[in-house]
Amino acid sequence: MEDLYQLAEEVSSNRISLPHIELSNNALNLIPSFLAAKKWRNITIVCDDQTWKAAGNQLADLLSAEAFEINIVKLKPNKHNQVIADESAIVQLLLQSSEKTDIMLAVGAGTIHDIVRFVSCKMQKSFISVPTAASVDGFTSKGAPLIIDGFKKTIQSISPIAVFADIEIIKRAPRELTAAGLGDMLGKYTSLLDWQISNLIGNEPYHPLAAKIVRNSLDRCIDNVAGFANHDDDAIKGLMTALIDSGIVMFILDHSRPASGGEHHLSHYWEMELLKEDKKQILHGAKVGVATAVLIELYKECAANLNIDHIPGSDEEKQALKKYWEDIKEAIYYLPNPEYVKDLLKAAGGPAFPLNLGISNELVEKSLNEAYQLRDRCTFLKLINRQTNSHIKYPIKMNVM
Repeated sequence: MEDLYQLAEEVSSNRISLPHIELSNNALNLIPSFLAAKKWRNITIVCDDQTWKAAGNQLADLLSAEAFEINIVKLKPNKHNQVIADESAIVQLLLQSSEKTDIMLAVGAGTIHDIVRFVSCKMQKSFISVPTAASVDGFTSKGAPLIIDGFKKTIQSISPIAVFADIEIIKRAPRELTAAGLGDMLGKYTSLLDWQISNLIGNEPYHPLAAKIVRNSLDRCIDNVAGFANHDDDAIKGLMTALIDSGIVMFILDHSRPASGGEHHLSHYWEMELLKEDKKQILHGAKVGVATAVLIELYKECAANLNIDHIPGSDEEKQALKKYWEDIKEAIYYLPNPEYVKDLLKAAGGPAFPLNLGISNELVEKSLNEAYQLRDRCTFLKLINRQTNSHIKYPIKMNVM
């Protein structure tokens, strides 16, 4: 946490209050005393059927034993038996929450946290994060990625005031959820590169210490991959620490650039296409991990074959790209081989190829040429599309100049 406090001091002249973090075996048991110390008595537990079984019922028993007033909101799944962070879930939580609520407890993984952070912000309530799986890095961030009118939109809301991550609960999560957490962290390979490029080409803000913290978190995850499949306490704790730290970096910076680049744009594009087709959703981190391998392959192909001097035109972006091209090529050179990323995903028990996710090659190709438009953010994916006038094919093939 020392680097995070240093980052907070460097970023803002005003004191940034970081979330209280409890990351340990039986952390759930510490929640009642934390609430009592804050004099909060009216508690809303937000979960779904699965996370109720994983931790919600145990938490409700702990709070009932201490005479807290509890309101339980079990978010309703859609016809695919999935809870989605969309208008329906938001309205349900708003309607079933009481104005008397002192604080909300988000018991679950990424989707439940996104719904709770948005609704609690609108209700001007605080919330506490109670993860049931090490599946995403958004537990401690402010951003709430929501599906609004069928489109993915991230709305800055609030971060939790505390996180109680119980390793005993988290290590019992299905293997694919832990693999999704690794996938979300592997996305930092390309997001950190895109952040560097956005600073060089787009003059977007960059903070070296923030990049260092996220990169160190990524490296710790990779060191622990062998233990994920065996639900090893230390390995799961290492992954959860990395996910929390990455989220806190986003919270401090008040943007997601170090943790979300072109790989997330591909993932969001796939998600929206599945929604249009009314298909079952895929775990966020699983999509991000697979998208990362795809994007690394594209970036390396482009760096090896693009003749930067043959790009026509003289606008500022083109000139900046030519100016920093050697720096960008060097950064891409240090990205791992895409096969290495796939091997890590497979070692953790996750999917490694788009087809493993049910994502067709046609959809991947479409996303490589269109997903950059989802956010006004300078990524290498956006530069490839805007500056080379080349249609990207998948499996990766570019008619680069």
